[in-house]
Amino acid sequence: MHVLITGASGMIGQRLTARLAREGTCNDRPISRLTLTDVVAPPKPAGFAGPIEIRTEDAGDPAVAEALAALRPDIIFHLAAIISGEAERDFDKGYRINLDGIRNLLEAIRQEGIHNGPYVPKLVFSSSSGIFGAPFPASISDEFHVTPLTSYGAQKAIGELLLADYSRRGFVEGVGVRFPSIVIRPGKPNASAGGFFSGIIREPLQGLEALLPVEDSVLFTHASPRSAVGFLIHAAGLSREQLGPRINLSMPGVCVTVGEQIEALRRIAGERAVKLIRRAPDKAASDIVKGWPTRFDAARATALGFKAEKDFDEIIRIHIEDDLGGHLPN
Repeated sequence: MHVLITGASGMIGQRLTARLAREGTCNDRPISRLTLTDVVAPPKPAGFAGPIEIRTEDAGDPAVAEALAALRPDIIFHLAAIISGEAERDFDKGYRINLDGIRNLLEAIRQEGIHNGPYVPKLVFSSSSGIFGAPFPASISDEFHVTPLTSYGAQKAIGELLLADYSRRGFVEGVGVRFPSIVIRPGKPNASAGGFFSGIIREPLQGLEALLPVEDSVLFTHASPRSAVGFLIHAAGLSREQLGPRINLSMPGVCVTVGEQIEALRRIAGERAVKLIRRAPDKAASDIVKGWPTRFDAARATALGFKAEKDFDEIIRIHIEDDLGGHLPN
């Protein structure tokens, strides 16, 4: 089985690649070949016995989509995207990467099947809870109307509609995975409007100051990078019959306030870590976050076997295990 990962240099892309390479299978099906593509050369994973092709290219380019479809991968994980804050600041770039990337890929797959014989790959699309817009009910189900309040959310919502239509017409077997906030992201802060959700835990665990631009009462749903990879792999194993006609799913997660995040940090790392969080109110960040959904009814995803953490303490412990060598720095 040939697996293609777009956006393979990103944090989730690298972790997905590492797990697939380590296990050598995807949902118990042997992987014979990996193709990894991004605008920055993805790192080559260790431990994979088959051929690995590393490609450096722009996912928004139609010619790139055509070349990838011509490889005829069996499973495509389409992760290529720019994040929410950057998509809001750069309108043109956001639509070129986040929308044209999936649109061009879907059309290239259709054309490949028309011109070179039947070809219907599994396509797992990384979507976002940002497709929903306020005002929200107490808990948001998959049936809640899609009215995004950011350009990033609009781009992902249109991508979901395209994926559903191309799947309905039999050109691909698609499934859209609506991620909650993925924390705790390793490395340095990025341009995501919700980057502080990770930063207020990540930096203090390393003895560094973290800025908090919103109030402690802000409520959000989170899952770990480990769970995000699990979501993608599990999605790739679902059949059309299991999914039914509604192929875009909101993922489960841990719903907590920022204040509850901080309390979890206090339980695990102590008061010294919590004191490294500095309040720095930022109206722009606060306004964006206010337009995001908070709590999800992920009954469909849960019934289909998707799993996330039980509490925020578990998310912090996973970060310590996966990114900090299993222990807190001195």
